[in-house]
Amino acid sequence: MANSGATLQNYNTELIKMLETIKENRDEVQVEIDAEESEKRQIEENMKMLSLRLQELNESLSKKYNTRNEFDKTISETENAFMKILESSQTLLHVLKKEGASLNKKKAQTLTGVKKGDFETPQRDH
Repeated sequence: MANSGATLQNYNTELIKMLETIKENRDEVQVEIDAEESEKRQIEENMKMLSLRLQELNESLSKKYNTRNEFDKTISETENAFMKILESSQTLLHVLKKEGASLNKKKAQTLTGVKKGDFETPQRDH
């Protein structure tokens, strides 16, 4: 029976060593869990901040796109109006040149058609 007590003591010692090894392995896993949980919290915080920043950027971009579109509209309307002014100016210039030429022709005819002597009355014999 003495042998049984020694065997039981050996089993007990081996059991305690195995239990300590298992606890050490569990503690190693817990350290990894704690590290990953910490990293996870950090990533979640970063994602929250990035999500807020993304929302701010989207709102800012939306306002800037609207402003740019208003500029584009104003530029387009102004360019169209300017082209109409150019066309009207060209038409006006053409009409003015034509009228000016016609008036110069009439002026030339008027000046050459009537001479200074043409208005003098003939002298009468007395």
